[in-house]
Amino acid sequence: MTTAGADGGRGARRRFGWLRAASDRVPTKWFAAIATGLFLAATAAFGGLATAAAPEVTALDPGEEHRNEQLAMTIERAVLMDEFADAGVSVDDGQRVLAVLIDVENRWTEPLPAYPNSSLTESLAIDGLAESPDSVARYDDATLSPWLQPGVPARLVLAWAVDADVFEDAQELQITLNDMTLYTGSFVADGQWWTDPVAAATVTVAVEDLGAGR
Repeated sequence: MTTAGADGGRGARRRFGWLRAASDRVPTKWFAAIATGLFLAATAAFGGLATAAAPEVTALDPGEEHRNEQLAMTIERAVLMDEFADAGVSVDDGQRVLAVLIDVENRWTEPLPAYPNSSLTESLAIDGLAESPDSVARYDDATLSPWLQPGVPARLVLAWAVDADVFEDAQELQITLNDMTLYTGSFVADGQWWTDPVAAATVTVAVEDLGAGR
C-alpha cells in the first residue's frame, strides 16, 4: 500500500527531475542573459545605471583659497628664474627654474610631509610639467622638504628645472588643485595616507620672468 506522502514525494521528484532535464537542455548563456535582464530591470526600478556626475571643477584666481579635508591651498605666484639654488634646484645648460609660491595649511590631525612625490605635491598639477616638482622648500627659511604641522600655515616654493624655451614672461600657466582621499591600512598596509587625486579647482596665473634674481 502506498501512502499519500510517498506518492507526493515521488511526484515532487518527477517534477524536479523534469525541471533539471529541461534545464540541461537550455544553453548556459541563456541563464546569463536572464540574470542580466533581471538585474537591469531591478536597477531601472531604483534609478537605472546612470553614471555618477563628475565633481565640479571650480575656477579660482591667484590669491583665492581652495579648501578640502586635507589642505587649504592658495596659489600666489609663478616665477621664472635663471637659477634658484636656495630652493634646492640645480639647473643644467639650457635650463631655467620655474617656481610656484603656494600658501598651505594642513587641515588634517597629523603632520604632513612636503617633499617631491608626497601627497602635498600630488595635490597640485601644472599643464606641461611632470607631476612632481624637483624640490619643495619653505619660503621663509629655505628648509627643504619640510613637515606641515596641523593648523600651522606655511608658504612653500615648489620648483622645477625646465628647458629655457618652454616658459616665458606673461605666459598663462594653468594649475590644477586636487582633492585627495584618506585611506586607512589594514592587514599588510598599516597607518593612514592620502591618495587618489581628483581635480577640484583650477588657477590660471601669469608667469613672471625675474631673470637672475628674486
